[in-house]
Amino acid sequence: MAIAPSTRQLYCFSGRKGTRVLRFNRFLRTLLGTFSFCLGLSPSFAPALSAQPNPAAPAARRSTQPKTTSAPPKSAPDSLQARQIRSELEFLASDALRGRGSGTPDELVAATYLASELRQIGIAPAGDNGDYIQDVVSEVHHRDGSTTSWNTRNVIGLLAGRDPVLKNQVVLLSAHLDHLGVGKSPNGAPNSIYHGADDDASGCVAVLQLARALARGLRPQRTVLFAFFGSEETGGQGNQYFLEHPPVPLSAIVANLEFEMIGRQDSAVRPDQLWLTGYDRSNLGPQLARHGAFLVADPHPDQQFFKRSDNYALAKQGIVAHTVSSYGLHADYHRTSDDLQHIDFPHMEQAIRSMIVPVRWLTNSSFKPQWVEGKKP
Repeated sequence: MAIAPSTRQLYCFSGRKGTRVLRFNRFLRTLLGTFSFCLGLSPSFAPALSAQPNPAAPAARRSTQPKTTSAPPKSAPDSLQARQIRSELEFLASDALRGRGSGTPDELVAATYLASELRQIGIAPAGDNGDYIQDVVSEVHHRDGSTTSWNTRNVIGLLAGRDPVLKNQVVLLSAHLDHLGVGKSPNGAPNSIYHGADDDASGCVAVLQLARALARGLRPQRTVLFAFFGSEETGGQGNQYFLEHPPVPLSAIVANLEFEMIGRQDSAVRPDQLWLTGYDRSNLGPQLARHGAFLVADPHPDQQFFKRSDNYALAKQGIVAHTVSSYGLHADYHRTSDDLQHIDFPHMEQAIRSMIVPVRWLTNSSFKPQWVEGKKP
């Protein structure tokens, strides 16, 4: 409650009429405001006496500029998670990263960023020499029979399980960090950036957000491995090296969920749904759905997406591995227009949030996914 002006303040006039009127108006406003507050009336009940002009004061200059109000941007972030999702995606799909081309220095920048995020979250390094980055040196075999040496990077982090028995079982959450880099656009423009906002910066952000969720509070009973594979777009050199130099025994990995292209809705399913490649090949998808995941079967079986991401190399090693997606065959696939302007951020946030509880269940469960008989790759 404001303190009323003292008697001295009220009657100590300067001799100028305008000053006396202004001070008296302030006193009445304070008095009436207090009175209306006590009666439970709106503060607007008190006359806006202070708004009356001071007859002794010079007229205030009025701005000639029209009043403007800035509306919040469309789908403005309204939660910490939404702000994190946007900021992470804005960096990974920015011009500065030049499309994260496979095996390029730009891919290394993306790998370094993802590693720093895992460290900030509290995920332990599981790459080379006590670091997060797994340096991949391999060869690319061309159709003409020639080979080219190739250097790419994986980023790997580990959250150790807390259960004495279940900690020896590993759930792998992955995405690929590379895209097409810089090249000629479909209309012939040189040095065009293929940003890869949906493919697969969106999947990288999903894995980061799941890492944040699982690292918060009580650790999962199972060990969780977080992997960002390099050079998926050029044949999967990153995942092949991972399989040849695994940070944990491959036999310990009970399931792999690859996250790819979840930045936009697929009109073939409900707006809140994601789909799982190879849904009918194992019992993993149905079990995740029973525990809250809005997961359905891949509505585009003719595209053979089960075989078109990093999960397939792991599946061929016997690991129950699938890809989570909401790719609706949009025209921006592998185009320069796969950029931030085409990302549906509310959908992406909802998609990631919808997977947190099911993945947390999987990392705390003794359930071991199995291939359906006759459908193991």
